[in-house]
Amino acid sequence: MWQALIAPISALFTKALDVVDKLVPDKDLAEKLKAELQAQINGILHTEILALLQAQTQIIVAEAQGESWLQRNWRPLLMCTFGMIVANNYIVAPYIGLLLGPQYRLLLEIPVDMWDLLKLGVSGYVVGRSLEKIAEGKGVKGGVNKLLNGSNE
Repeated sequence: MWQALIAPISALFTKALDVVDKLVPDKDLAEKLKAELQAQINGILHTEILALLQAQTQIIVAEAQGESWLQRNWRPLLMCTFGMIVANNYIVAPYIGLLLGPQYRLLLEIPVDMWDLLKLGVSGYVVGRSLEKIAEGKGVKGGVNKLLNGSNE
């Protein structure tokens, strides 16, 4: 998602780098200016991406701490629904088609946007759980530390 927001800015800065080549006849000076400009561009993009991720994190935290059960659980429910559609299409429906005949096989349409949302949700869950485990000292680093320290906790 952030790539769609940052891509136009990145394209504009890339054009700026091309302008440096056209306006500065000294190649060494042009390369030095381009390197400085690229470092500034990277800093700006990093700041923008970080701000966007922080804003998204705040939204998710606010939802997770919300008063309403639905507010706290709509994302997991959506992911479970998508999971049931995928399970239907690739596990249940093929077996029903084999047992009862192809006329009883019900496949639910899966639009490309739904696949994208499902991939984003699953990857967000995996990354989120990994970060939680690392923060709790239960991730790879925590396991290595336990081995080195001789702890069996």
